[in-house]
Amino acid sequence: MTDFVLSLVMLAALALVAGAFVLWRRTGEAKQPLLMVLLAVIAVVNVLIWTVPSSTGKAPIEEIKAAGEG
Repeated sequence: MTDFVLSLVMLAALALVAGAFVLWRRTGEAKQPLLMVLLAVIAVVNVLIWTVPSSTGKAPIEEIKAAGEG
């Protein structure tokens, strides 16, 4: 289930970047597209926090899966 959620967050981040580009091209505004890109960056950073291994060599997502099995 967590893999599905992380995948969905990444797809949403890609959609936000694409939507920001389209909005910027159509309206010429900068504020809303920049906020959309900022939200996409925050989403990607959250996924990286959960998936990148720490100094112990285990990612937080692996620790949660291991705790669920035991």
